[in-house]
Parts: sequence; C-alpha cells; structure tokens
Amino acid sequence: MNVVRRLSIAAVRLAGLLAIVYACAATAADPNKVLRVAQGEVDTLDPHQWVDYFSSWVGVAIFEGLYEWDYLVRPVRLAPNTAAALPKISDDGRTWTISLKPGIYFTGDPAFGGKPRELTAEDYVYAFKRRLDPNLRPGGLVLLTDALVGGRAAVDAARKPGAKFDYDAPIEGLRALDRSTLQLLLNQPSYPIIQQYLTDTLAVAREVVEAAGRDIDIRAVGTGPYRLKEWKRGSRIVLEANSNYRVLRFPASNDPAQAALVRPMEGKRLPQIGVVDISIIPEMQSRLLAFEQGHLDYIELQGDIATRLLTNGKLKSEYAAAGIRHYPVSQTYARYTYFNLDDPVVGGFSKEHVSLRRAIALAFNADELIRVAYAGQAIPLAQIVPPVVTTYDQGLPQKMPYDPTMAQALLDRAGYDRRDRENYRLTPEGAPLTVTILTRPGSLWREWETLWKKNLAAVGIRAQFREVPPQDQFKEMQAGQFQMSIRGFGGTPLGYRNLAQLQGTQTTMVNPSRFRMIEYDRLYEQMMSEPDLRKQTALSRRMSELAQIYVPLIPHVVEIDNNFVQPWLLGFYPNDFTSYWKYLDIDLAKRQRGPATASRGQR
Repeated sequence: MNVVRRLSIAAVRLAGLLAIVYACAATAADPNKVLRVAQGEVDTLDPHQWVDYFSSWVGVAIFEGLYEWDYLVRPVRLAPNTAAALPKISDDGRTWTISLKPGIYFTGDPAFGGKPRELTAEDYVYAFKRRLDPNLRPGGLVLLTDALVGGRAAVDAARKPGAKFDYDAPIEGLRALDRSTLQLLLNQPSYPIIQQYLTDTLAVAREVVEAAGRDIDIRAVGTGPYRLKEWKRGSRIVLEANSNYRVLRFPASNDPAQAALVRPMEGKRLPQIGVVDISIIPEMQSRLLAFEQGHLDYIELQGDIATRLLTNGKLKSEYAAAGIRHYPVSQTYARYTYFNLDDPVVGGFSKEHVSLRRAIALAFNADELIRVAYAGQAIPLAQIVPPVVTTYDQGLPQKMPYDPTMAQALLDRAGYDRRDRENYRLTPEGAPLTVTILTRPGSLWREWETLWKKNLAAVGIRAQFREVPPQDQFKEMQAGQFQMSIRGFGGTPLGYRNLAQLQGTQTTMVNPSRFRMIEYDRLYEQMMSEPDLRKQTALSRRMSELAQIYVPLIPHVVEIDNNFVQPWLLGFYPNDFTSYWKYLDIDLAKRQRGPATASRGQR
C-alpha cells in the first residue's frame, strides 16, 4: 500500500521559525511556478546510500556538494557550489584545501533543537566518511579509499566481522582545519577522482542521520535550493523552494550560441521555481502523452519512441511550430559486452582465447543494432570512453569494425576450424563451442539477443541467452557467474570512471571482466596523477588500444537522450549527469496558452 511520506509537522513549524531567526531576505521563488517532470521510482533520499540514477536526480536538488559541474561549459569544469573558490592544490598535487562560503544553513529539523544549523567543514568530513563506509549500501569507494591518506586502514577495520565504521576516529587525509576549511591529503595525485567526489559528496548533518536511524531515506535535510515536502512512493514527490537559500544567479556565458538562453535569465535571483512536482511514470509512452497534453514541462526520451516527434532526426514541424525545443545529447553511459576472463571458454590470455574474443567482436554489427534496436537514436563506440566524456580521443576509430570474413579466418587460424553436424564450430579440444550471454527481460534486450544470435551463427558460433532482472544480473556479474554479459556503465563527465572498468584493483562490480594487466594499471595510475587533460587523453588512448588487443570487453553504442522542452520553460540546458532545476524558470503567461498547436498536429 502506498504511504504518503511527509515531513513532520514539527519540522515544518521549525522551518518557519528558522526563517525568522536567519533574518534572510525573502527568496524569489514563486509558489505559482511549478516545474512538472516525470521519471522512474526513487529508492532513497539518503545521498550516501543511493545506487540508482533516479534517486540522485532528485536528491541533488536537496543536498549540495562543495562543487558542481559548470552548468553551461563543455567540456566540463568545476564551479564552486558551497565552496568559496576553486581548491588550492599543492605543487605535488597531494594536498587539496577548500574554503566554504559562510552563512549556508541546513533546512530545519528537530535534531537541531530549534537553532539555526550552519554548514561546516566537519559536515563534509562526515559525508566523505559515509562515502568510504563499506557497510552502507554502495559498499564504499575503492578509488577514494586508496586515494586518501589513512583511508584504506579505516575501511579495512570496518570490514572485519562484526565491526562498524568508526566515524569518530580521525583519518589523516580527511581533516577540518577549522569550521570553514576542509583539507584532503592524498597518497598520490588523483585529479579526476578528487574532482568527481568534490561534486557528488553531498553534505548531511550527522545529528539528523543519527536521530533518523532507519528513516534516513525519507528524512532529507540538506542545504540545497529545495526541500522535501511530500513523497508518495510509486506515485509522486514534491519539493518546495528553500526559503532561506543563499543568493544565486544564472551562470554567465561568453558563448554567442548561448546568448538566447542566458538573456531571459539575467539578473534573476534563483531559484525562481517555487515547487518541483515529480511524477513517477516508468513508461515512456505515458510520459510522452503527458508532455503532449502540456502536463510535463520537459521529457527525456530514448530509442524508438523519441522518433515519434522527429523526422530524420529533426523536430517535426507541428512541434516546432508550437515552440517546443529539441536537444539531443549523447549519454555519458555506454553499452558494452563483457567477457569473463576467468571463464575456461572465453577467458584467458592464450592465443586461441584472445583470437576467439577478437573474432566475436568482429562478428557483431553495431550499425544494425543502432538501426533495429535504437531506431537510429544511438551512436557507435570503439573505445572505452564515450564521446561526451573527458579523455575521449577523436583520433581513434569511431566504431568497432564489422568483418565476419576476417572473424572466420581468425577462428580458423586459432584452432576453431572444425565443425559439428550443424556446421557450428568446435573448440580446439573438440568440444562444442557455445557461448552464453547474460541479458535482461524486455523488448530492447530481445533485439540484442536476436542480433547476437544471428551474427555469431554467421561465423559458426552457437549462442544462447539467460535473462535475469537487472539487479540479479549485476550480482551474477560481480560473482563471476557469467561468460558474456551486456551492461551499461558510466554516468560521469570524467572518463576515469569508464576506464576503471579494466583497472586491476577495482572490485568486480566495476571490473566484472576481471581484467588484470600491469601495463594497463600503470597507464591508469599515470593518468590519475596527470592534471593536463591532453596528456590524460593520450594515456586514455593507450588504454583503449590495449583493450582492442586483448578484448576483455566490446564497446558498442552510446544512446542519445532526446530532451523535448515546452516553450514556457526558461534556462534549460541539457546534460545527463545531474539535475539543475535551480537554474530553470517558467513563463506563466506562455504556459497558460498551452501546447494547442502541437496537440492538433498530433491528432
């Protein structure tokens, strides 16, 4: 039975009291401006325990990191959020010092005892420790643990039977120098890692976490532009503007292409939108219907359903005439097929096993996959890093080669030349050569299965499939209970995360292929210590070239997010790595006129 999750009456009254105590100027947010969006179900609003995209998409409107990715700049760069300025980094890259802006407060909660609760550096120390805690749902962060001085010892102690993470024990690499200064000490320079975690390590108040206990998933108390007002699981989440939010302006831009975007937002105090109304609508068809009826202010569609609004990749004339805008954006996630290198059939580094994996890669037709499974709404990928992510190398091939003739010749030379009565190949030892691919239920995955089966049969390899739900698939990949598996990975604008999939010390959740190579790890470590993006990209290229040689995984496609935006929504700039609702505004007069032109065109 769905249960409406509301903040307690006491907390609401306390928030009103704090509004007086803070003596801040009234926010510009207009309660009549309601942003209406749709997405999948949210699991938790505890920012250090979410493991899904939808929870984080909502949560970043409530909680804040020290930095955010600059809203308008590509390639991405850090922009101060609760930090007062960019980090001060020592010459050796191992000491990062961050100063906080003064006068930032958490929204009200009974745990604060009726007093204003200012954000301090200790709150980020606590937040980073929660990110390290191996006993929370994400299981900790390997890269961050190994980067911070003293991090590994703290995590290993917490992993012992019956042990818990000691939040009171100091960690040398994680210190509050005073109320407003945080310092990170690193074992070695780790530029991409620290940049990433400075943006997505979100501040919480320890007293709220401890008071909430198991209810922390719904007791969302942050410093962000919005606060949780209502949560009805499976149906609706409502956020309201934080009335005590600090003065915020729309980001400036010198790019002439962004002039029309920036102009109507200049001089406004943000957030302008007073309420964010989030409908939980898993089905894309239902979202599209709500958008066409003017009930959603923007939607994000992928694959075939997006083409209903497009002609040859361009917005249909009836939608364009109604003022609707279309923003296609390549995802920071990519789809890969992984080989289990511990598997006796497809794994290993012998000549015949590497040749088998190369042949399988050559046999797969990515162009057909994009046409059939994604209705053209994807782009091919031939390196580990997606195109919109840092360290993507424009000089490498744009897609994996499709050459079944070469694949057959490679198999013949590697000892897979003998066939059974049905003309399928045998292993060099004479056993039937069959590969099992782990997939998920659903029409998209059936298209993948059909194409894999056809392509592998064309080169004499028998394929079979095992469908399991996504969470079971991830668990089986982590446990090594697969031969081949298809998965998406990414979600950050920095390429180090995609490249970590083949780094030897990673957990099997990140590196399910179990690929371990000294040369790859050396290049990865060198990239992490390199502040220059061009040099990072050169190292990324060499790692992708190693992956092409040994084929622990096959890069396939990057899906295109098609953002469709109503004419009354202002300030919208597309991305797929976090939400920026605080930068949006609504022209109420335009909204009242509605999407009549587009609706008539559709009928």
